[in-house]
Amino acid sequence: MRLTKYAHSCLRVEHDGGVLVVDPGVFGDPAALDGADAVLITHEHPDHLDLAAVRLELDRRPFPIHGPASLAGTLGDAAEALRPVSAGESFTAAGVAIRAYGGRHAVIHPDIPVVDNLGYLINDVVYHPGDALVVPDETPVDTLFAPIHAPWSKFSEVVDFIRAVAPRRAYALHDALLNDNGLGVLDRQYAALSGTEYQRLEPGSRVDV
Repeated sequence: MRLTKYAHSCLRVEHDGGVLVVDPGVFGDPAALDGADAVLITHEHPDHLDLAAVRLELDRRPFPIHGPASLAGTLGDAAEALRPVSAGESFTAAGVAIRAYGGRHAVIHPDIPVVDNLGYLINDVVYHPGDALVVPDETPVDTLFAPIHAPWSKFSEVVDFIRAVAPRRAYALHDALLNDNGLGVLDRQYAALSGTEYQRLEPGSRVDV
């Protein structure tokens, strides 16, 4: 598989001629959706779902959207493209095997409602957890995209999450709210403490897995 890391939490996966896009949010580049055969959405927050960009691409080329059933309300008239997914479910998207994990977004604050969230193990190789730190215990993970910063997260918990997943390598995810100072500090600390090969990819970077 070839992965392209776009800004924040968006990944583009190209495999055997198929194109799968994960979490095309408003901080990213709508070009990530070009030619998409399927889209995975972890949850409804706009930094993970740019509704206008998704609708525009659906008008050009229909494709299924896989994600929590609760996305139907957010998608509105695009909800007919939704293929609801539950935690523990395995399915195929754009010709790629997917398994869903979790079920709920991490708590931001007790006064803020908790929404549904799914993490996705892609082709038994790459894990994108969305906005939760759920460990896929029964399956070894080669490549983890770890959410390194968020209103709901704590540095020590993310370090422990990466250690618990124990991937061969980890790439930074969910980093659009950081400036260069914060990125520099966190990159150094995650590299030192995560227990694996850690790297932050600039938007548009490609890696083969």
